[in-house]
Amino acid sequence: MDVHVFRTRLLLRILTFLLLFSFSVNAQQLKNVAQKRFTVLGLGDSITEGGETFKTYLFPLWERLFSAGYSFDFIGPKASKCRIGTLNNSGFGGKNAEFLEQHIDSIYRKYPADIVLLHAGHNHFIEEKPVSGIVNAQKSIIKKILAIRPDARILVATVINSGKLPKYSYIPELNDSLVKMVRSLHNKNVIMVNVDHGFDWQKHTIADKVHPNAAGADVMAENWFQSLKKILGTPEYTFHPEIIPYKQSDSVCLSLHVFKSGNLKVGDKRPAIIYFFGGGWTLGTPLQFYRECARYASMGMVAVSAEYRIAYVHKTTPFDSYQDAKDAIRWLRKNASRLNIDPDKIVAAGASAGGQLAAATGILKDTAAPADISSKPNLLMLYYPVVDNSPSGYGTDEMKKRFMEISPMHNINAASPSTLFILGTNDNLIPVETAKEFANRMKEAGVNCELHLIEGAGHPIFYYAKELTDNYYKIQELSDNFLRRYQYLPKY
Repeated sequence: MDVHVFRTRLLLRILTFLLLFSFSVNAQQLKNVAQKRFTVLGLGDSITEGGETFKTYLFPLWERLFSAGYSFDFIGPKASKCRIGTLNNSGFGGKNAEFLEQHIDSIYRKYPADIVLLHAGHNHFIEEKPVSGIVNAQKSIIKKILAIRPDARILVATVINSGKLPKYSYIPELNDSLVKMVRSLHNKNVIMVNVDHGFDWQKHTIADKVHPNAAGADVMAENWFQSLKKILGTPEYTFHPEIIPYKQSDSVCLSLHVFKSGNLKVGDKRPAIIYFFGGGWTLGTPLQFYRECARYASMGMVAVSAEYRIAYVHKTTPFDSYQDAKDAIRWLRKNASRLNIDPDKIVAAGASAGGQLAAATGILKDTAAPADISSKPNLLMLYYPVVDNSPSGYGTDEMKKRFMEISPMHNINAASPSTLFILGTNDNLIPVETAKEFANRMKEAGVNCELHLIEGAGHPIFYYAKELTDNYYKIQELSDNFLRRYQYLPKY
């Protein structure tokens, strides 16, 4: 070979390698930027903190940010109750902007959030002529935050209007003054947000005409969210499920969050998977399994995250939750053609109490009329599930009294579906011996049960609302392998 040709080819290979290396590094850097987790501090009074009789905007904002694919944490010294447990914040009921100004230095040094959501202006009287004092307090709050962290983003809210008059008749003047104050700062990191846009106290407050009801909290959350999107940029992924009601009554409407592949054709029949969230039959949200649903939909399945009744929202029992789980699977099978589902390939999956519901639908006898559509899944995938509801197991007092009606461990039979069971060895709720006993009983009944123990993992094995760990991806791999073994993962 000619030396010149050889050198030319060698040089081209080197350049190609360098370009590929450079591209991979840049791609990884971009990925890291897209996945960077940020923190949010809700700062204000009771309207931020929430209460027993009224709603905070925090949870509907959390839902929007999570569904949009952002990685974030709410932080702060207070913990406000919601259906996923609590959300941290810095809302001080009964306190005003001047109080926040006096304490912001110590608060923000302990909780130096990337983003601060400031909504403060209540807890004064019109007779005090409080507008200038509130504006000056907020201006000082901004100055103190930026002195601690110059790159912080501070979103200053117009204050929601109130029907409690004349006490809060100063709010329109206050909002005009806040807009002027933010504009005068000429700081791109201090952003005005019209949180009161579309907020009507006659529709959106409780009887006191001040604090938001659920609809009012939703209005506030949407206004915050639209402003946050502008500064956060486009996330790595966004979830777009179809929300379909499957069970309705006068007091409740339950929905299925359905994820489908983009390449489905008329007449296609795909394996389906339905997830039930964890939370002790008391807390939780279908958003817990959005990641899994989106992923399996991209791999050709129809994936569903189910809403069911929980004690915190509906004042119900685990027996009600179990009935909802059965109804959800029955509805999927009944509507299989509409959703491109193979009715003979439905997987029920869940975590903790949701794992108990999934297991119960597959193992307990279906008490529906003979002519009715079955609510039993064809496979089970159980993540740290509660399978023993007997007096020596885990559950409410009522469950333990009636455990034969609801405990998967005590109803295993030859018709039980093949099962994947994943548990951490340091689970403080489900002993490893319970999992082994469950697997043995399944095998004695002639049913395949794959038990996988993750060394050192607790309960839960991972937190869906926090940064994901290696154990999350271990569960993902075990789940994929299980589905492939039973030919539930289509090759599309």
